[in-house]
Amino acid sequence: MASAAPTASADRAVLRRAGDRGWLIDCHALRPAQLAVAIRERRWARELREVVPAARTVLVVAEDRAGMDELAARLRALLDEGAEGAEGTGRTGADGSGGTGSATAPRTVVIPVRYDGPDLAAVAERAGVSPEEVARLHSEGEHTVAFFGFAPGFAYLDGLPEPLRLPRLTSPRARVPAGVVAIAGGQSVVYPGGTPGGWHQIGTTTTRLWDVTADPPNRLSVGDRVVFRAVAP
Repeated sequence: MASAAPTASADRAVLRRAGDRGWLIDCHALRPAQLAVAIRERRWARELREVVPAARTVLVVAEDRAGMDELAARLRALLDEGAEGAEGTGRTGADGSGGTGSATAPRTVVIPVRYDGPDLAAVAERAGVSPEEVARLHSEGEHTVAFFGFAPGFAYLDGLPEPLRLPRLTSPRARVPAGVVAIAGGQSVVYPGGTPGGWHQIGTTTTRLWDVTADPPNRLSVGDRVVFRAVAP
């Protein structure tokens, strides 16, 4: 099915048709993670199959292809009211709908970190600070789960402080073990294990964020706040 012409809302986001059951939102100034949480809190979110945030977009997939125009109108109304201010549970939307009561509210997850990574000294040198200052800056950052990708349990966390924002390594490591805390660009990650990795490794944690034997296996959800707490090496 051909994509419908994109429509802008509030000069901040663009809504594009994605197949016969989906709408893709180019978020522009809006944060995809916060927008996804706001969508999931609506009563009409019960009619959705998936709400999938990415780096700059949110994909909204309906259970049924009927009513796609109505879904678009609801999404535009949410965008017009300012989705970043609409993520509080129970807030009434422009269409008169409040929270679903079924969406998982964002939580705060504390992760103890030993700032002992092999790239810590190099990160400190490039940032022009001490390794101890790298640990302090990172642990005091406002980190939020933005989206998942690359591998199961691989959460991209927004909120890396400006002095620590570096490009990825030119030569990725072939395999990174679980629990490695690393940074690149404006984000942090905690490696789930068994994947290659081109991020700067600044620490490690014993906290398991991805466990296939657990239910659910993923400890984090989009929108969760992550607090990195420094512990002694």
